[in-house]
Amino acid sequence: MAFSDDAWRSLDLFAPTPEHRLLADTVWQFVRAEVEGQAARFNREEKFNLALFRRCGELGLLGLTVPEEDGGAGLDATAAVLVHEAISTADPGFCLAYLAHSILFVNNFCRNASPAQRRRFLPDAVSGAKIGAMCMTEPEAGTDVLGMRTTARREGDHYIVTGRKTFITNGAVDDQTLGDLFLVYARTGERSISTLLVEKDTPGFTLGQLWKEKLGVRASMTAELVFDACRVPADQLLGEEGQSTLHMMRNLELERLTLAAMSLGIARRCLETMVSYAGERKTFGVPILEHGQIQRHIAESYAEYRAARCYVYDTARRLDLDRHGNRVDADGTKLFAARVGKEIADRAIQVLGGYGYMGEYVVERLWRDAKLLEIGGGTMEAHHKNMTKDLARDPSLIGR
Repeated sequence: MAFSDDAWRSLDLFAPTPEHRLLADTVWQFVRAEVEGQAARFNREEKFNLALFRRCGELGLLGLTVPEEDGGAGLDATAAVLVHEAISTADPGFCLAYLAHSILFVNNFCRNASPAQRRRFLPDAVSGAKIGAMCMTEPEAGTDVLGMRTTARREGDHYIVTGRKTFITNGAVDDQTLGDLFLVYARTGERSISTLLVEKDTPGFTLGQLWKEKLGVRASMTAELVFDACRVPADQLLGEEGQSTLHMMRNLELERLTLAAMSLGIARRCLETMVSYAGERKTFGVPILEHGQIQRHIAESYAEYRAARCYVYDTARRLDLDRHGNRVDADGTKLFAARVGKEIADRAIQVLGGYGYMGEYVVERLWRDAKLLEIGGGTMEAHHKNMTKDLARDPSLIGR
């Protein structure tokens, strides 16, 4: 496409096409009208808002990256980032549940399942009739994926799955009820990891501990899942045995990018709150906005938010959902944005003083929510390791 001398300046990195702009208008209206008002209550009560989740299905947000021929919106990583940033300005806890379904389950399943499997399971997942999750972490295996102990042994037309998964977002939808659909990573050989789709009523599959009193993101349910000689039909294996390392690598890039987008949402809302409060609150006869210490908090927060946002959206623009190979920037966006989100939330509390410490103002909740993003989906230390390895292997990545 040819640009006139100045036409390229009008390109919107954050909504580059009419489809992205329409999505942005829709999701921001949804956040203001339906997400914002319920956020404090569901976080306080540590409950998952199932009705709001179903509403996401009605708006077409649950199958955002699913091709249109499979019943989705057929959009890209930029669309996914846009939605996660917007929802997280109001409710990162609910957004985490949304991410666990739309990215960890739906996108992952769509790109690795057979046509028959997609026809069978995607319609209910895209509509929101059923809630999905992905099961990787175990009590003694998180970042060290090859250390997982859950096994899947082939026995005739079934796999016998035995083990435990923990810290599973959407593992439950309330205190007693499992989610509906689970992508379970299990060992099928000494160094072979495979993916099985497990339904909630599968014999031998039960809900274990439900994690309560989390530091943050309390509007998403976090559970331990128990597989006790769980019999899973062999036709619910995704791809071939041993292919899950590839499945993980491909989906982790989008997962980390959307987690980074959640940090953007937290940073944006905290910055807006900071600026608004500083313009209204007065000390020594003037708004605190006029004090140099406060100006530093605001100015540095704005610059860091803008830098993180550009990095996240530029990486999203480059990301091919059907391939892997962009780990250095997928990890890099989360490494940078997670820190930015947490630090801006911290500054917002400092600017608001005692009010920032109280639940009446949203920054207290967002500060607690922000910490998860330095841990979940890969720790900061894992990103350091991955990025250094990739850059040492291909230094040309630095200047691309």
